[in-house]
Amino acid sequence: MATNRRIVLASRPKGAASTSNFRLEEVPLPALHPGQLLVRNHWLSLDPYMRGRMNEGRSYAVAQALDDVMVGDTAGEVIESRHPRFTAGDQVVARLGWQEYGVSDGDGVFKVDTRQVPLSAYLGAVGMPGVTAWYGLNRIIEPKHGETVVVSAASGAVGSVVGQLAKIGGCRAIGIAGGTEKCNYVTQELKFDGCIDYKSEDVGKRLKELAPDGVDGYFENVGGAIMDAVLPRMNAFGRIALCGLIAGYDGAPIPIGNPSWFLISRLTLKGFIISEHMEIWREALKELGAHVAAGRIRYRETIANGIENAPQAFLGMLKGANFGKQLVRLA
Repeated sequence: MATNRRIVLASRPKGAASTSNFRLEEVPLPALHPGQLLVRNHWLSLDPYMRGRMNEGRSYAVAQALDDVMVGDTAGEVIESRHPRFTAGDQVVARLGWQEYGVSDGDGVFKVDTRQVPLSAYLGAVGMPGVTAWYGLNRIIEPKHGETVVVSAASGAVGSVVGQLAKIGGCRAIGIAGGTEKCNYVTQELKFDGCIDYKSEDVGKRLKELAPDGVDGYFENVGGAIMDAVLPRMNAFGRIALCGLIAGYDGAPIPIGNPSWFLISRLTLKGFIISEHMEIWREALKELGAHVAAGRIRYRETIANGIENAPQAFLGMLKGANFGKQLVRLA
């Protein structure tokens, strides 16, 4: 009988997450019922939001259940179908979790065209991270031509797309990233106007040099000390798209050091969860796909091999060990 290897949440983290919070299982593949399809997952997406789902408590989404397959987006191929909309051989993206195979009733499963965009990109620049970047920039920051946009975690899957979209729209883009290699990638390959290495530079001082006229829009992925350094440089009526606060994911939330800047500069701060804005996905994906196919948006992937290595890759991503989009190759 065919079997499926999967990663489940074995326990909730107490402080920093560790590999002991996960468990690798091997289970039989179930027989398909009418209306179902079986997908062989080739790629698994690892994303920061998963860390929050591991905790129990009030949040924007239901906590990951113990002993259940870890939540996550996947890209793969239909290998068997009893569903009228899908046939064997279809390339699809879905949310089938940390496992090699997934059975679905078709809800939330989407066919994709891999002739010009690689399958893995549908989990990155032309997937949830790309749409997140598109929404935060275009619907919250709403930058005007010539304005300055700052992006934290600028070499990551979301931040890299934010800056490139800003440049396509005629704005100045300044990134914040960790390390010389990542900053060189942001400026040389992604063509940002500048990048601040938060590991070796004073973020506030360097930002003043790179943006002498101030910052109009800020796309926040990190929070903590990075956010505290950017707020004093924000122009009056600046807009902040709050996507993530990864600096506090493995411990206590990090408060804003000087919230008076929101009043002084009359700033707008808006948090958002991209799954609550499905009405814009079609428009965003069409634009992102065209940019990737034409080479206007570039991306990088960090790839771990094998489902058994997903937990370690995930923990490394939370500490910034990845470069660009973190994926797991499953087949």
